[in-house]
Amino acid sequence: MYTLHDNTESGNAYKVRLLLSQLGLPYKTIPYDVTNGETRTPEFLANINPNGRIPVVEFPDGRCLAESNAILYYFAQDTDYFPTDKWEQAEVMSWMFFEQYSHEPFVAVAKFILTMLPEDSPRRAEIPTLHEKGSAALQIMEDRLKDHAYLVGDRYSIADMALFAYTHVAEMGEFDLTPCPAIRDWIGRIRKTPGFIPMYPKDWKK
Repeated sequence: MYTLHDNTESGNAYKVRLLLSQLGLPYKTIPYDVTNGETRTPEFLANINPNGRIPVVEFPDGRCLAESNAILYYFAQDTDYFPTDKWEQAEVMSWMFFEQYSHEPFVAVAKFILTMLPEDSPRRAEIPTLHEKGSAALQIMEDRLKDHAYLVGDRYSIADMALFAYTHVAEMGEFDLTPCPAIRDWIGRIRKTPGFIPMYPKDWKK
């Protein structure tokens, strides 16, 4: 069985849970508190991920695969969640790179600062810039989704999973999705896909 080194608050980890659920693959989780250095221990760095980050999928043979979008790519190959057309495959990867470089660093970081750090954290000074750049990324998505049901080929794929993770909780980072009806409709469609699971379990309490 696969083991997911996990964190409930991490959208990057949630992407992996979502795909594994939608593929019907059994797995177990090991949760970490990323705010107190649990992923920076010598044991974790030596045996799980030398970069000290989650998510990581540990395979039954002991191999460990890090980086959320690499994990999505590995498991989605030869499934309905990754296209067979080479151009569409490249488009999927393009959106996933966009997610990691132009979306997650702003939308996810705003959420982290506003929900995980003390109210008097000096990092709150970053919020205006994060909102400016995160809103620009959301607008790119909105423009694409105005005329498309999903991000690539009008078919649900790991590109959507990658961007759904932090977009659907963007309001936790004080992003206003009211001006983004196409994104809100897209979020609703994804929630209705087979095998969908929410980011936060029902018994989870912040």
